[in-house]
Amino acid sequence: MYPEYMKESLNKVAQTRNKRFELAKSGKPVYPPMSAEEREKVLNKFHPDYKPEARRKIRIGPNKGEHLTTEVADMLESHSRIKTELFDLTRPDYETDILIIGGGGGGCAAAIIAKQNGAKSIISTKLRLGDANSMMSQGGMQAAVKPQDSPTLHYLDAIGGGHFDNKPELVRALTEDGPDIVKWLEELGVVWDKDEEGSMQVLHGGGTSRKRMHSCRDYTGAIIMRTLMDEVRNHPDKITVLEFMPTVELVLDNKGRCAGGILYNLETEEYFTVKAKATIIATGGYGRLHIRGYDTTNHYGATGDGLVIAYRAGAKLLYMDSVQYHPTGSIFPEQIAGFLITEKIRGAGGQPVNKHGELFVFPREPRDVESSAFIKECLEKKNGIETPSGRLGIWLDSPLIEMLQGEGYINKQFPAMHRQFIRYEIDITKEPMLVYPSLHYQNGGVEINAKCETNIPGLYVVGEASGGAHGRNRLMGNSVLDYNVFGRRAGEYAAKYAKSVKLGRLSLKHVHNYENELKKTKIKTDRIAPVLLPFYTPEDVRKRQLTAHYEGTLR
Repeated sequence: MYPEYMKESLNKVAQTRNKRFELAKSGKPVYPPMSAEEREKVLNKFHPDYKPEARRKIRIGPNKGEHLTTEVADMLESHSRIKTELFDLTRPDYETDILIIGGGGGGCAAAIIAKQNGAKSIISTKLRLGDANSMMSQGGMQAAVKPQDSPTLHYLDAIGGGHFDNKPELVRALTEDGPDIVKWLEELGVVWDKDEEGSMQVLHGGGTSRKRMHSCRDYTGAIIMRTLMDEVRNHPDKITVLEFMPTVELVLDNKGRCAGGILYNLETEEYFTVKAKATIIATGGYGRLHIRGYDTTNHYGATGDGLVIAYRAGAKLLYMDSVQYHPTGSIFPEQIAGFLITEKIRGAGGQPVNKHGELFVFPREPRDVESSAFIKECLEKKNGIETPSGRLGIWLDSPLIEMLQGEGYINKQFPAMHRQFIRYEIDITKEPMLVYPSLHYQNGGVEINAKCETNIPGLYVVGEASGGAHGRNRLMGNSVLDYNVFGRRAGEYAAKYAKSVKLGRLSLKHVHNYENELKKTKIKTDRIAPVLLPFYTPEDVRKRQLTAHYEGTLR
């Protein structure tokens, strides 16, 4: 439950609710959207990406000289986990048509379509199959299926939301494939929310000009992921799943083509080699790096592994100077700090209000603008609500949804959200949620074309590990669509490529060369990557552990 000192602010939210409800019901703008100039101003002053220390120049690799997010540059300028001379690549432990790195939605979609195109796959996944951000997404998936909508309008929304930095061919693929993805997932077993007449239920998301958000209550990611996993498990003769076995380096052949990877068994601490005619990276993003010290909505394994292994192999990165912060990450109760509160809440009528109960921003601005407005309200206007540990937050007025949509709407449409908060004696049908921007999405990634091909022959990348589809800011619901669209495309094109390629001698020379480049550039670091799992031991505790270890007191 909320502390007693917050009650005064909660009362102000309740007192202004009826007035805000009447305005919302009248159709009048409760708070107008920002102009382009206003958006640019709030981003430049308050978005974490725009701080001078947020980016630095990377000194080695394909993007040498470019300014990347500081934590990403640090991760890329790191040592490999392996000693290349210890591996005999003439006798691989596994051989397959396609190595798929990552067992989330993109990896599963790729494996399913590869199978349909006659290719066998190995899925190398760091945790269990489905342990991914794909499972955690709540709000929904965008796709233009309604008569008043079109892929063209969806395209324009995505391009505008991405600040016109998107790769047009990727946005076209994303939006034009959307309607078919809705149908494909339903045929596999996904039960979409529908109205009483059986038509698709759709809602607005931030930055969208039409309602096109398809959902499965607030379990959208879990329902889609479970459906894709079931289909993968149904074909063990064509799809092999290696759990707790992440890929820690790519393998190339003597002509520079991707030819598989080095896998590490987290349980036995053994390494295994996989020879593959084509390789698909579907490892997701870097949310667990806690960029700029922010809480994160991301699952435990989101440590940017695909970026590291692709970059060492020579793959070009795109837009790695851009980070997405979700406006509504939970800030209280502090046991769930960073927990995602879906944008669908605002799409249904929930409003962000300050400690005085005042709506201070249009509720459905693009995520980067909305987040910046929250930060401004807390830090500059001093209108945030302080938690017992000193964090600042904004009220997300969820009871307003019940007034606008009818009693019982939250329990029906947001059962997971309601249960999450009721555990802490907060009933979101009666009390608002306390929120603040949380690290959410890796906007950039490995550069690909519409076939998911990289600049390395035989290497394909899908989902959050890829860059270009979303420009420098992703709109809600386009990530679920992204991993399905490009997962399917990668599965198709990788399978076709695998039928014709004749691999040469396998090599890890690129890993050795990268290590030499670190030395040549005089980069001194003790960092090892891929990170694999986040490290949460406090610095003082870590120092005590190391001291005790070296003194022989730890056994």
